[in-house]
Amino acid sequence: MKPGKPLLILAAAVVTLGAAPPRGGWNGAVVLGADGSHVVGNPQAKVKLAEYISYTCPHCAQFTVEAEGALQIAYVTPGRVSVEIRHMLRDPIDLTAAMLTNCGPKEKFFQNHAAFMRRQANWIAPLGKASPAQRQRWVSGTLAQRNRAIASDFHFYEIMAARGYSRAAIDRCLADAAMAQRIGKQAKDAYALGVRYTPSFTINGKLLDDTFEWSELRPQLDASL
Repeated sequence: MKPGKPLLILAAAVVTLGAAPPRGGWNGAVVLGADGSHVVGNPQAKVKLAEYISYTCPHCAQFTVEAEGALQIAYVTPGRVSVEIRHMLRDPIDLTAAMLTNCGPKEKFFQNHAAFMRRQANWIAPLGKASPAQRQRWVSGTLAQRNRAIASDFHFYEIMAARGYSRAAIDRCLADAAMAQRIGKQAKDAYALGVRYTPSFTINGKLLDDTFEWSELRPQLDASL
């Protein structure tokens, strides 16, 4: 299946020795990268997987559905692999969604991320039906004004409310210029690395060629362990 292209310029195992897992396994251990990316898993894992994703990319949503459970159970929880999410930006909707997944404590990120990815087929419908006036609202005004218009048109407020966020908390995140800059830098750095499609992946810093689906990624993870 052909991957989405960004418009910018995102089995049982033993625990890795030397690190004690938290209660329940490593899938609850979340840390921030130097540029604000989110990493889950054993910090001493032999294999460090980075996912480059876009929230408006249908192939990214499909990958999440196919891979999330297997990654958590067989690779992250036992400490074999850590997973980092890095953002790519195809359009203004991507930035708004990314700012909301980054909203709140770092421990909430991966559940926020899953909520947007797993519901993408439902919330993305306005992208193809929006009027010219709506589209103009998405790119006009301040950062907060643009993001609030997008969040309203795509029902992001409802998604975040279901995650336990108040309207005031959501609006604070949508106005966070520093957060927007961090996310934009992740996308620029990914482009500089050579990422041109979403989803794309690196294993231990090496960008994988022609790897866009779980069936293509999993053998490479296993070969790296």
